[in-house]
Amino acid sequence: MVVYNFKKIETVPTAADFIDVVLSKTQRKTPTVVHPGYNIVRIRQFYMRKVKFTHTAYSEKLTQILTDFPRLDDIHPFYADLINVLYDRDHFKLALGQMNIARQLIDRVGRDYAKLLKYGDSLYRCKTLKRAALGRMCTIMKRQKGALEYLEQVRRHMMRLPSIDPTTRTIIVAGYPNVGKSSFVNKVTRANVEVQPYAFTTKSLYVGHMDHKYMRWQVIDTPGVLDKPLEERNTIEMQSITALAHLHCCVLYVVDISEQCGFSIQQQVALFDSIRPLFHNKPLVVAINKIDVRTEADLTEAERAALRTLETNGATIVYMSTFTEEGVMDVKSAACDLLLAQRVEQKMASTKVESVINRIRTHWQLKTPAWVNDIIPEIMDGKNIMDFVDPDIDRLLAELEREEEQRVELAEMEAEEQDEDMDEERVEAQNTVRALAKSIRKKKGILKEKARMAKKNNHPTLSRAVAARTKSLGEFVEHMGQMGVRTASKALSNLRGKATLKGGADALPARERRAATAGASTERRGRSPTRGGDEDAMSTGGSSYADSMVGHKRARGDGKKANQVPRDRSSTARDAAKVARSRSPSASGLRDEAQQVKLLKLGRNKAFKMSKNGRIESDRRIPDLKPKHLYSGKRGNGKTDWR
Repeated sequence: MVVYNFKKIETVPTAADFIDVVLSKTQRKTPTVVHPGYNIVRIRQFYMRKVKFTHTAYSEKLTQILTDFPRLDDIHPFYADLINVLYDRDHFKLALGQMNIARQLIDRVGRDYAKLLKYGDSLYRCKTLKRAALGRMCTIMKRQKGALEYLEQVRRHMMRLPSIDPTTRTIIVAGYPNVGKSSFVNKVTRANVEVQPYAFTTKSLYVGHMDHKYMRWQVIDTPGVLDKPLEERNTIEMQSITALAHLHCCVLYVVDISEQCGFSIQQQVALFDSIRPLFHNKPLVVAINKIDVRTEADLTEAERAALRTLETNGATIVYMSTFTEEGVMDVKSAACDLLLAQRVEQKMASTKVESVINRIRTHWQLKTPAWVNDIIPEIMDGKNIMDFVDPDIDRLLAELEREEEQRVELAEMEAEEQDEDMDEERVEAQNTVRALAKSIRKKKGILKEKARMAKKNNHPTLSRAVAARTKSLGEFVEHMGQMGVRTASKALSNLRGKATLKGGADALPARERRAATAGASTERRGRSPTRGGDEDAMSTGGSSYADSMVGHKRARGDGKKANQVPRDRSSTARDAAKVARSRSPSASGLRDEAQQVKLLKLGRNKAFKMSKNGRIESDRRIPDLKPKHLYSGKRGNGKTDWR
């Protein structure tokens, strides 16, 4: 049987919420824009998708409701009868049946209109079919308003029901109202059942758990039961009758010996006789409660005779007081032991136990029956483990321990002698080796850390221009020296303050360029510093870079004159000017920046109007439901202001 967890049932929405959730989900999860200019196949698929999505959403939510609620034919008879008592079996089945019929109708509507949409010949026809399909589905759900509200009330009540396992070891506490049932459950378990000095404080089933003989036990507190015919009992009493009838358990019938509950001992015995058919084949314990108020010696002869009738019916009578806790553990042990003995007898009576016993007899039968009572069995040739134990084992063990201690002392003495015999050179060599090993380990750790940091830096490398700004002049000179190029640091002192000259001598400022051309006729052509020029020439003001570039151009025969002055602008300046010109208002044919801002605003407004007009033929558009020419009425003579 399936044991349901009623707390996992999802909330059942009302009919209006059901429709809102599905339609809003359809609007969010499906496309919303379609135009008459689309191909008819695309228009059909657009609306067919909406119908199928709505159909699927309805079907899934209804299936979830039908799956969460238990089926009365599949669950334990205790749960089935409890649902019948609390919610009416017929009404419960009728509500779930209406959900199932609604799901079938929605499935049929979705399939039919999907077929009709395949033959839609225009956007208007397809949209009309889509509206009809969604409208019929929503109409079907509106008709389920009463069933949905009923199922939500049932779900809220079922969440408060206790989780009762019908197959575990169970003790059910029963009796008249206000006899001390809930007090006993609170004493033996960690349940916190409400206790009040008036009848019918407990109105439903409560479950507590306790441990006895290293096993878990389930204790159920039931509402009080009155002595009247079954058909006259109310819903609260029928919960107790259902638990007693369907759960295999030990019944603990509580009797109030002080009669403070409002019922005499004879009336409580009469109730026991009326519900005794429910105790068939179940261990029965009668707990006489409130002995702190009235003892057994205070009973009259008629009351003793009434209690003896309980014992003749197979009940075990135990006295207790839940107020002073006297005898509470005795009642608990008596109920648990009776139920445990009965469960063992039932298992022994099954055919499965016989097969296990036969296997044990076949494989583990002893040669001599007398060996069964031995504390330590004889395992081999009439001997057991103790027959193979040496009687002098303690003395031999002490001698072995003393020998081990002597060996340890001897090893320590030999180690000290070896340390004394070592000379200073050997000790120094060992210290050197240790220091070298330590440095190697340190260097290895540094390399590992560098590799880890390099691997951790997962980011793009910097460009050369950016990386150059992070380097110092000394690092540059040192790097060039490692590459085999001799460079003077004095000649490079102003490199960081100037831009890179990509155009050679043409990129120099005009004053330096004129000076270079003026001295070109008198100075001999020298080598460029970047082409292996010597460090002394750079430091003593020999051939400048501009001189070498001019001489190089003459040797090359470029056709340019020496005194020709190129444009006084570097590549960096040219790029900056180009960007500035592209961003200026004059590049767009505007007078100033104010006109440029105004142009941007006009463009945004135009784009908004175009996007707004583009949604006119879409599915999201809501048309005007009251056109002026249809709802303004007839105008009088000479009145044309409706236009």
